[in-house]
Amino acid sequence: MKIVFMGTPDFAVPVLEKIINKGYEVSLVVTQPDRPKGRKRELTPPPVKVAAEENNIPVFQPEKIKEDYEAVLSVSPDLIITAAFGQILPKVVLDIPKLGAVNVHASLLPKYRGGAPIHQAIIDGEKETGVTIMYMVEKLDAGDMLLKRAVPISPEDNTGTMHDKLSALGAEMIEEILPAIESGEIHPQAQDEEKVTFARNITKEMEKINWTNTASQVNDQVRGLVPWPVAYTVFDDKRVKVWKTHAVNEHTNQEPGTIIKAEGRDFWIACGSGTILALQQVQPSGKKPMDIPTFLNGQGKNLKPGIRAEVTDE
Repeated sequence: MKIVFMGTPDFAVPVLEKIINKGYEVSLVVTQPDRPKGRKRELTPPPVKVAAEENNIPVFQPEKIKEDYEAVLSVSPDLIITAAFGQILPKVVLDIPKLGAVNVHASLLPKYRGGAPIHQAIIDGEKETGVTIMYMVEKLDAGDMLLKRAVPISPEDNTGTMHDKLSALGAEMIEEILPAIESGEIHPQAQDEEKVTFARNITKEMEKINWTNTASQVNDQVRGLVPWPVAYTVFDDKRVKVWKTHAVNEHTNQEPGTIIKAEGRDFWIACGSGTILALQQVQPSGKKPMDIPTFLNGQGKNLKPGIRAEVTDE
């Protein structure tokens, strides 16, 4: 069985490596072009490209697969496997492999179709998420499902920890389903269109903390945006990223966004419905993440009870 693998970020690497390690023939890896990264804007290859080259597999990096797919046609694969590729495949590509094209998607479809399913599940306060392997069709993440597994989301989890759990699970699941795909012993299940939800790509607007939300909602937002792009708030016109928080089991009459306590290890902010959020790890502009005592003794030394952060949607 000749396979073309398409993927780009770290999430896809364990899936690719599992396919290779199980002895399947990966004839071509398709990934996004190298992009500038870091402060020096150095051209950096995607993680999947690095993994492919380490295994001596040819790499194809089209800017737009809809317009540039001849390399895939020339391979004549039996199966296309994608995992976080980042581009929608055109019908002409989907029609190439006789066994179809399957995608490893990091949600329990039909919930959270789209580009940021891990982020959104945590932001929404979900108690579980998972991985679905499904056939690819022209409509976004809408194909019939072949295999689906759930994973609990603990209160300590963030997008980074769930990313690693789901990436490992996706690799296990692709190992499990490939023999059935090759033999034709599969039982695809249609998605329930009435239960479809979407996880759009993270926008700048989604990063700013809205203190009118409850402490629990803000805590979920913070967890859902760690380690990237990280939620932030603004005190005295200065942006502060927020890496770790927890809801306090007390109530307040203060307006949302108001500092309630700022001493020692306690940096409490009023949220919506009288709830309170404790900030545990923050990052002032130009600095590394730090604990609250370090912050209050340095960059945040002028932040006292009564001062209010910028509040969204007032």
